[in-house]
Amino acid sequence: MADVFSKAKRSEVMSRIRSRGNRDTELALARLLRANHITGWRRHSLVRVTVEGRKSRVEGKAFPGSRRSSLVSRLSVRPDFVFRQVRLALFVDGCFWHGCPRHATKPANNRAFWKKKLAGNKKRDRRVNRTLRRAGWKVVRIWEHELPKLRGKHRTLNIEHRTSNADKLVRRIKKHLK
Repeated sequence: MADVFSKAKRSEVMSRIRSRGNRDTELALARLLRANHITGWRRHSLVRVTVEGRKSRVEGKAFPGSRRSSLVSRLSVRPDFVFRQVRLALFVDGCFWHGCPRHATKPANNRAFWKKKLAGNKKRDRRVNRTLRRAGWKVVRIWEHELPKLRGKHRTLNIEHRTSNADKLVRRIKKHLK
């Protein structure tokens, strides 16, 4: 089925979709961190890393210089939560956009586009993980379904759900903070 909008109009519509501040993911985790007195984090703080590897080839092309020239990987990324003192980057991944093995769905329309788009997201996630880890950072990725659900008028944590998944999640985060 063809898109009802022109390419320019579709781009404008998509640009208005918020990429952060989602109440069901990031804000739920922020409340969980506060409720468990986990401090030292910042949201969407820019992390820039440069990693030099031992590889002398990239995509089949030799690097100029000596035989032992190194591969330099530069990356600028904004994790959802950053604990700078312990060099921990915490990402909250949506089940659809990042291909959760449990909950990912495949759109029925425009399959080729979505397959390429979602595969690209996964590839980018792997590259970010690898580069941050090589630079000495710990990387924790949390699936959207692992977070406690927010409920009610004031968007409080769901206590019933909190006792199961949330406690496991807090233990997992604290393990990396030590």
